[in-house]
Amino acid sequence: MRLTPPFPIDVVIMAAGKGTRMKSRLPKVLQRLAGVPLVQHVLNTAAQLNARSAVVVTGHGADQVEPLVLASGQLLAVQCVRQEPQLGTGHAVQQAVPALADDGVVVVLSGDVPLTQADTLQALIAQCGGQQLALLTLDMVDPMGYGRIVREGESVQAIVEHKDASEAQRQISEVYSGIMAVPARLLKPWLARLNNQNAQGEYYLTDIVKMAVANGVEVVAHKITDALQVAGINSPVQLAELERAHQLRQAHALMVQGVRLQDPARFDLRGHLDCGQDVEIDVNCVFQGRVSLGEGVRVGANCVIANCTIAAGAVIHPFTHIDGEQLGVSVGEGALIGPFARLRPGAQLAAEVHIGNFVEVKNTTMAKGAKANHLAYLGDATVGERVNYGAGSITANYDGANKHRTVIEADVHIGSNCVLVAPITIGAGGTVGGGSTITKSTAPGALSVARGTLLSIANWKRPQKVPKGAP
Repeated sequence: MRLTPPFPIDVVIMAAGKGTRMKSRLPKVLQRLAGVPLVQHVLNTAAQLNARSAVVVTGHGADQVEPLVLASGQLLAVQCVRQEPQLGTGHAVQQAVPALADDGVVVVLSGDVPLTQADTLQALIAQCGGQQLALLTLDMVDPMGYGRIVREGESVQAIVEHKDASEAQRQISEVYSGIMAVPARLLKPWLARLNNQNAQGEYYLTDIVKMAVANGVEVVAHKITDALQVAGINSPVQLAELERAHQLRQAHALMVQGVRLQDPARFDLRGHLDCGQDVEIDVNCVFQGRVSLGEGVRVGANCVIANCTIAAGAVIHPFTHIDGEQLGVSVGEGALIGPFARLRPGAQLAAEVHIGNFVEVKNTTMAKGAKANHLAYLGDATVGERVNYGAGSITANYDGANKHRTVIEADVHIGSNCVLVAPITIGAGGTVGGGSTITKSTAPGALSVARGTLLSIANWKRPQKVPKGAP
């Protein structure tokens, strides 16, 4: 749900870090969580805030990061600024200053913190109110490496980075998440006054807290308890841990809605999944893109399902692969798919269609009750009601330059190991004998057989192997 802010929101996303511990040629913010680049998660959240703009601060791997984030322009207005060299978080936000209007509230996010929720940020923005500096904080059992929130009573006085903290300050469990909301008109002069007189020789964004206090601007903290929302990623281990935590949370949300998951620890959602009542999903299934499962759908183990709609009562047997890509795939009510079936873009299957093991369907419509149960290929075809399509049969839809369509009318029976060379129409009620190669359209009700004459040689002797060492 998109939220309507009471004043303009401009988001700054810090995405310049090298991510050395990832040990990857791919920039850290392009590593994938639930199938989506980390920085794209952050941009999606900014869009939910109805942000006026997003300024992405790039550095290491900018030539890879910038094309991806600029392609997100359909969600909100995005621009990139470079931070070269990387001299700290304050220096990063300084690079964004020319792109920030004075009338907005700036929300500072990190490109490697993907799971912050829009409602959390909205609450933070509300506490800022266009007048105050608001920090997102939480208590941590092990706050090692995080900046500590120093309070005087309830009032925040400073954030002290771990390396600069005294022993007493390191005992503080409340930490700064790296996320803040601050009016741009206040932020800009504070940024201009930053220095690097600290243990790391960097320009800390957190130093603006002391400046706010000195200027009489109230600093407030919105403390949350959900550490997953502010978890950053710096290594493959952390990425894998956050992936599992995120997937388990998604699995629990589906189960609350009534979905039966055989094992929520063996479930992966890398997109959006809508489920009707009494949906059952077995182990090791992966859902990508946008998938809709109707009431009573059953999905067997080890299926990969992407960009499709599956109607009520359909059964997807184990090891089935469905991916509609841009065209989509639809599976009708009560259809039986798999095991080991593959549905490709443009497969449109009506009610009670059967697609069996090792059958591939691409850009094909199949009417009610049509069946292709074994080892077959249907590409660029229109298949009528109650057609029975034999094992080993294919539509030869490609002539080396162009694709052509095969039409198989209602109640046709295609025997095993047939080749239907498109463009061609098999007339209603017709039969094609097994092993036939059909190159011309056939009349309704006709039996069509096109195979070579049988040649049988009596008493034929197979060639014999010559024994080793024989002359």
